[in-house]
Amino acid sequence: MRRLVASLIAVGSIFTAMQASADQLADIKAKGVLVCGTLGTTEPFSFTNPETRQLEGYDVDFCKSIADGLGVKLELKQISVPARIPELIQGRVDILAAALGWTPERAQQIAYSDQYYLSLTKIAARHNDGFKDIYALSGKRISAPKGSTSEMAVKKVLPGSPTMTFQDPPAAFLALQQSKVDGIALGELMLVKYKNQLTGKDSIDILEPEIMVEHWGLGIRKDEPAFLGKVNEILGNMEKSGEAANIFDKWVGPNTAYKLQRSFTIKPIKE
Repeated sequence: MRRLVASLIAVGSIFTAMQASADQLADIKAKGVLVCGTLGTTEPFSFTNPETRQLEGYDVDFCKSIADGLGVKLELKQISVPARIPELIQGRVDILAAALGWTPERAQQIAYSDQYYLSLTKIAARHNDGFKDIYALSGKRISAPKGSTSEMAVKKVLPGSPTMTFQDPPAAFLALQQSKVDGIALGELMLVKYKNQLTGKDSIDILEPEIMVEHWGLGIRKDEPAFLGKVNEILGNMEKSGEAANIFDKWVGPNTAYKLQRSFTIKPIKE
């Protein structure tokens, strides 16, 4: 009898937990607002337009499309790289569109939507230093944003290279310009942006090979199946309609300074 009672209590607890954890989608619709956390310092993904002083970019457009698909208003909240997951877990944001590459460690803390971007992480160095590939930087100081997958990748691929971390990509890049470090690890797109801005003695080289292939997903709190399912449904519709491809072309495609070709589709991230 005691075992039966204990079993019923356990089942009831699980059911109650499932009910509580499945409420986020209903809560968002009830309040009529989706709070999306984004970085605001990573052009062209999320940055402040100097003319309008509004956040815009690839990640911001995905935030807008998710909000539109839910039928609610969008509220953007700017967050730092190391604060992304804590802000989500603590409920200060509903979802993350913040250059969030999938890792096993992060996947233990939060849920990921389907992949909406594929990023190569690379290392750049000052042109005048003459480094030919990433291995020439073995033992050299390399900067990266604190808590980023770039930091993790440097430690894995070049374990003998001291990693100096900074609050955001601009600060990490400034360290390279000021010769505080010998290289910088960032997403290829950001490095291309910096390379296009610099000439002469300040120019940089983007070195091969890449140190990581990153599958970006939208971050969602764990145990929210209804919300996660709806977000993936909206992403799938964006892929089918061509909206996702249009956002890619708008910010990083062949007619932009980055001149990238879209080589991926929105699909589940394989662990």
